[in-house]
Amino acid sequence: VCTTELGYMARIQPEFEKRNTKIIGLSIDPLDDHHVWIKDVEEVGSTTVNYPVIADTDLSIAKLYNMFAADEEGSAEGRTAMTNATVRSVFVVGPDKNIKLMLTYPMTTGRNFDEILRVLDSMQLTAKHKVATPVNWKDGEDVIIVPAVSNDEAEKKYPDGWETVKPYLRKVKQPTD
Repeated sequence: VCTTELGYMARIQPEFEKRNTKIIGLSIDPLDDHHVWIKDVEEVGSTTVNYPVIADTDLSIAKLYNMFAADEEGSAEGRTAMTNATVRSVFVVGPDKNIKLMLTYPMTTGRNFDEILRVLDSMQLTAKHKVATPVNWKDGEDVIIVPAVSNDEAEKKYPDGWETVKPYLRKVKQPTD
């Protein structure tokens, strides 16, 4: 599963770069194994991997980010796919160095990087404007004016108006600047 994921990330890396976002892979396999594996990733994905893949053989990063329990003993040596089941996480770390998103997938389910791009778009939009994105939002669709914005402030910011669904739920066209 990871082979297909790393290849897909390599293919869509320009989409992350457009969003000023860096990709980093993490594996608990040794560096020597990565050299062989990356060739497989590139072959299967018909691409070139141009982002770092960290070899976390002592599990220090995996433990730090709660992908393994802090008291997990040992290193990556001798572990199987089943004992590594929790190393299926995705983190989005913001410019402030805080984790903004955590997703953990089961071993049998490939990660959805299109969804991660959608979340990045939402996070960047909502950080710039006083809006939130509704369920299943896609770039270009209406957004919600956050409740902290008064109607007076909203009138200045959105002179073309908005739709009031509930007093606390005001939809407006997505800001474009």
